[in-house]
Amino acid sequence: MSEKLPSPNAALFLDRDGVINVRKQNGYITSPDEFTFLPEAENAISRLNKFFSKTLVITNQQGIGKGLMTESDLEKIHKKMKALIESKGGHIDKIYHAPQLESENSIMRKPRPGMINRALEDFPEISLRESWLVGDTAADLELAQNMGISSVFLLSPAEANSSWEEFEPALVMGSLGDFADVVCESGSTSF
Repeated sequence: MSEKLPSPNAALFLDRDGVINVRKQNGYITSPDEFTFLPEAENAISRLNKFFSKTLVITNQQGIGKGLMTESDLEKIHKKMKALIESKGGHIDKIYHAPQLESENSIMRKPRPGMINRALEDFPEISLRESWLVGDTAADLELAQNMGISSVFLLSPAEANSSWEEFEPALVMGSLGDFADVVCESGSTSF
């Protein structure tokens, strides 16, 4: 199979906790020392970069709003994450985060569209119809459905009994690596 160039309009939106790194149960990743990649996540991002013109992280981070960490702490975590991804030949084009508390009902927090809208302002060439969103919560899937983005649900024990099925993800998988396998095998983001 010949390697195809990425669509200039296809973006990959990635949730962070539970998709890229191990989710801290009943807590927040507040320092780089607590950040641990899920198995094969760095390699999966590197493989997926070949098929998407933009790879963007969208993550709710209300630990900032709760005063458990600062914007600077989050920046250090993301610096470590990006450096390790780059060491595997991959990249993240931009990271969007929502520091607001859930109770604030901010337009920025998933499932509301603020982070996607910011990405569209930064990268107006993005076509949501050609893009994918990978998440591990019902909020991720709801955002994708509301914005017309194809979604991949990474089924986790924490969400197994949630309402995720009502948001009809295009794919249900075990890991970001599984999604990378499907994209690489098909040679396209349209399948």
